[in-house]
Amino acid sequence: MADAAHIRGTGHWAARRWLRRTASVVAGAPLLAGLLAGTAAPVAQAAPSPGAVEAFAPTKASGDSTVAVALNTLSPSAPVKGDTLTISGTVTNRSRATVTDAGVDLRVGPRLAGRSAIDDAAAASASTAVQVAPLGGKYRVKIARLAPKARQDFALSVPVSDLGLDEDGVYQLGVSLSGETAQEPWDHVLGIQRTFLPWQPDAADKKTKLTFLWPLISKIHLSAQTGADEQQTPVFDNDDLAADLAPGGRLQQMVSLGSQLPVTWVIDPDLLATVDAMTHKYSVKKGNTTVPGKNQQLANQWLNSLEKAVQHHPVVALPFADPDLASLAHTGRSVSGSLSHLQPATQVAATTVDTILHVTPSTDFAWPVNGAIDPSIVDVATSAGADKVITRSDSLSDNLPYTPTGARPIGGGTTAVVADSRLSTAFQGDLTTAASSTLAVQRFLAQSLALSQQEPDKERSIVVAPQRMPNAGQVQAMAAALHGLDPERWTESQDLTDAAAATPDPDANTRIPSASHYPRSLRRQELPTSAFQEIQDTQDLLTRFTDVLSAPDRVEAPFANAQERSMSTSWRGDQVGASAYRGAVRNYLTGLKGEVLLVPKSDLTLSGASATIPVTVQNKLLQDVQHLVLRLSSSKPTRLKLDGDKAVADQPIKVGGGHSQSVKFTGTGNANGPVEVSAQLFTEDGHPYSQKMTFQVRVSEITPTAMLVIASGVLLLVFAGVKMYSRRKRTAARRAAAVAARGDGPDGGPDGGPADGSGDGPGNGSGGEQPSDPAVDTGPGNPAPSGSGEKVDR
Repeated sequence: MADAAHIRGTGHWAARRWLRRTASVVAGAPLLAGLLAGTAAPVAQAAPSPGAVEAFAPTKASGDSTVAVALNTLSPSAPVKGDTLTISGTVTNRSRATVTDAGVDLRVGPRLAGRSAIDDAAAASASTAVQVAPLGGKYRVKIARLAPKARQDFALSVPVSDLGLDEDGVYQLGVSLSGETAQEPWDHVLGIQRTFLPWQPDAADKKTKLTFLWPLISKIHLSAQTGADEQQTPVFDNDDLAADLAPGGRLQQMVSLGSQLPVTWVIDPDLLATVDAMTHKYSVKKGNTTVPGKNQQLANQWLNSLEKAVQHHPVVALPFADPDLASLAHTGRSVSGSLSHLQPATQVAATTVDTILHVTPSTDFAWPVNGAIDPSIVDVATSAGADKVITRSDSLSDNLPYTPTGARPIGGGTTAVVADSRLSTAFQGDLTTAASSTLAVQRFLAQSLALSQQEPDKERSIVVAPQRMPNAGQVQAMAAALHGLDPERWTESQDLTDAAAATPDPDANTRIPSASHYPRSLRRQELPTSAFQEIQDTQDLLTRFTDVLSAPDRVEAPFANAQERSMSTSWRGDQVGASAYRGAVRNYLTGLKGEVLLVPKSDLTLSGASATIPVTVQNKLLQDVQHLVLRLSSSKPTRLKLDGDKAVADQPIKVGGGHSQSVKFTGTGNANGPVEVSAQLFTEDGHPYSQKMTFQVRVSEITPTAMLVIASGVLLLVFAGVKMYSRRKRTAARRAAAVAARGDGPDGGPDGGPADGSGDGPGNGSGGEQPSDPAVDTGPGNPAPSGSGEKVDR
């Protein structure tokens, strides 16, 4: 890199500037060195030791800061001729000693030569080492006394013409506090804060085309669970998203500030779908129950603002839920079916963005974590149809004295869009304070100008890909930096599609780094292989469940989205949360599947050769289930057979939503004793659907010998009955014949016998009837009325 001096080197330029500001030459080399170092030691006091006062060297050890100096504002961040530079901030005494006779000074260092010089200066920004004199005079803010732990604000205003800026470029700017303490009673630097001042008052002939990605990505908030109502009310794991959507929240700031900037929106469609779900009735988990969500208005306002912001701006849609491409490439590929989620995630991405925002997004970009790539990541990234991979220059590095255009072919029709790593990482870290934000903005602007000045005659296309989920402070810093480029003196905006189509630099590196070069810190954050196996097991369970539903779409959509969310990049650094989410998805699916069940059955007794065995299937779902088979199995088919002569019997099942159905099997007993019978539901293709339910059937068998004895007894009873019937019939016939032989006398009974019945005794010709014989029925041909006192069977 063509980088050279930074603020630690003074050179002839600093000497000339000091001479212009000094009215007379002060005698004495030690005092001269002290002025150059900003350490005007009082004459009455003993000078510091020679070892501490070298030319352009500080009297304080490097990094030994007594006072903290913070720069809260620096305006304008990239001044032009005629501007007045205004700096405000605070000084805080961190020591236990009181600082007296102090003053806040502005120091302007020499022009920094190159991007590496900016890096080196930034690394030493907290050092109290100084080699340039302060502007002093009217540009010094005096502070008479600064007590221990005390804090005081300051403000400096300096016309740019008084800063001594010569050539275009990046200058180091230092704001220092000098003063005395009881332990060191001479004027010396007690604290300093350095930053950068980009200086290019006139527009460049050839500007650098700058593409800035504006990522709208969030963590996972929506669960797979839905309400049991017809509308399938979505259930959120938490209501944290509302804070991001509220005024001042991260996502609200992204939309509000991004709407005013020339950026390319990079959107995770899952975020849109989640916020859209919030605009309607939704529930939030709270312990073991759910409570109604109350942020519908907030969600509506945010979506409306976003829709207006993205109109007439380039929009890139990532695959749904922003799947972790590196995890899929390194650990997921070994699990069959893992990569099959990418294509549907890409397809639903375009539909989601178009439906909610009414813009047509580009879906041919893939963005691995931190832009880190290797051959397997590129393969996975392009497997879903993307032909452009957003990477970063610290992954696909170049050995050139300048930063080349971002677009470059890497083989197979794939274009790598290489984002500049320095610019892309400029807004990381804690930028919640105004001071840290100011430093980040100035460093970004300085790097962008230094990049443009590397090859001023070579027009290049540069891409900035910041962190995926910047917080509100980082978002504000990014917006401030882009506003600093508004005059377009050395850059002009370009959308990502045009940046990817730019003419590649023939000297740029196009070789994809090997897997061994992939950062270990990123590997440690990847989803393990077991996670993808768990996701695939859930997918298999989902497939078997939806195969039996009459309306599978009601289940497929929410669970398909949940599966995509299970492999989201947002789980990086949160393995516990990722595992809990996957487990919750599977448990909820298992619970739904368990709503179709076999009603527990008590033991029963099978009496006789055969009987009916009923089994009840209950469907607690809101929709019908079909394509199920109920299988009944006898553990001892020699004792109990089913449906004829089977050990296992199947019957197809179809049960309406919210109903039960009783299925009857025929059991045939062959021997006495208990038999364990199991019932289980299967899908039509033979996969188990439910757990086995077992019950006992006690067979009380009637053997062939017992059947013969019973049959013999019945036969004997039949024979006895026939014999008795024949006997009675013969007796009746004999009596009828005897009556006919005697005739009817005038003084006799109705049939001619003696009225006293003496003719019924033994030897009277009555056929030998005994007193125990039944009475004779009245003959059917005798119409005469019965005599007085005679009983007649009717």
